[in-house]
Amino acid sequence: MRETAVTTAPDQTPAVPAGVTRSPLLARPGAVEGEGPDAGVAAHYGDPMREQRLLAEGLAVVDLSHRGVVTVTGPDRLSWLHSITTQMLTGLAPRHSRESLVLSPKGHIEHDLHLVDDGETLWITTEPGSAGPLVAWLDSMRFMLRVEVADVSADWAVLGEPSAAESLPGEALAWRDPWPDLVGDTAAYGPSEGHPATGRAWREVLVPRADLDAVVGERPLAGSWAGEALRVAAWRPRFGFETDHRTIAHELDWLRTAVHLHKGCYRGQETIARVHNLGRPPRRLVFLHLDGSGHTLPERGEAVFAGGERAVGHLTSVARHYEDGPIALALVKRSTDPTIDLVAGGVSAGQEVIVTP
Repeated sequence: MRETAVTTAPDQTPAVPAGVTRSPLLARPGAVEGEGPDAGVAAHYGDPMREQRLLAEGLAVVDLSHRGVVTVTGPDRLSWLHSITTQMLTGLAPRHSRESLVLSPKGHIEHDLHLVDDGETLWITTEPGSAGPLVAWLDSMRFMLRVEVADVSADWAVLGEPSAAESLPGEALAWRDPWPDLVGDTAAYGPSEGHPATGRAWREVLVPRADLDAVVGERPLAGSWAGEALRVAAWRPRFGFETDHRTIAHELDWLRTAVHLHKGCYRGQETIARVHNLGRPPRRLVFLHLDGSGHTLPERGEAVFAGGERAVGHLTSVARHYEDGPIALALVKRSTDPTIDLVAGGVSAGQEVIVTP
C-alpha cells in the first residue's frame, strides 16, 4: 500500500468488488476511498496516523460496510456448518463468536467465516465480494437439512471497533475476534506465549445499512489503512491477502483460532491432520520491519528476496504503523533463514518469525 493517495476525480472512482455497495460514510469530510479489495469504504479521512492512534486508544470506529453479511436460519444451522467447516460449532451459545474456515478438498483455504449466533439466526461476515460465492457453495451443500441461507449484505453493514466484549442482549449483535487466543482443541504454529497481539481487542458490529450513518454519529472515524496497520502489527492473517490458491492454515498460524483438531470429518480435514501430525507447512508467514527511509513502500504482491537474487516468497500486506513505522507480512519458503534480513521491492526488511521454521 502506498500512502500517497489523494482525493479521486469522479471518472477515476475505484471499482468496488462485485456485490459491494459504496458506503454513505464516504460523504464524511476528508474521506478518501480505498482501492482494490477495500474499495467502497474510506482508506482514510485526511489524517491516517491520528486515526490510527484514536483507534488504538479505543476512541474510533472503522467502516467495514464493504464486508459481506450472510445469514443461516433453521434448526440444523449449527450442526450443519459444524460438519462442513473447520471449527467446533455445535453447542455454540447465543451471542458467542467463532471463526471457521471453508477448505477445498485438498485443504486449501477458500473462505474465512466470522460467525455469531443470536439464538435463531447464525450471522456470518465475509471478505468484500465473497458473500455471493459463499452462499452459492452453502446452498449446494444443504441437501435435505433444515437450513436456509441468504446474502443480506444489501441490508446489513459492519463496523469495526477495538472491543474485546461479546455483545450482550439488547445490544447490537457483534462478532468478537478471538485472535491470538487458542480456541478449543487446536495448536499454535507461532508463539503460544508472548504473542505481540496478546490482549488484542477487536470486534465487528452488525448494524442495519440504512442506519449506518446514524449509528456512527459523532464518533471519530478511522479509515481502512488504520485498521490494516493494527492487523498487520498483530500478525493477524486476512483471507485474500495472506492467502492464495494453495494456502493451508498451518502456514499462517490460523489453526489457533479457526481449526478444531479433533472433530467430525469435513472437506479438507485430511490435509489439516496430515500436515499437523506428519509434516511441516511448505511456507510460513513472517513479520517484516521495512526500511522507511524512502518516500514509498513496496506493494502487496511484490517478491521477497534473500541472499541476492533468490526469490523466497512475496509480500501479502503492507502498512505504516503509528509507532513501528513501515511494516509488512510476507509468505516465504519454510527453508528461508529466519536470522537474515530480506529485501522486498528494493527495500530492506528485518524479519521476525511468526510460524516456526
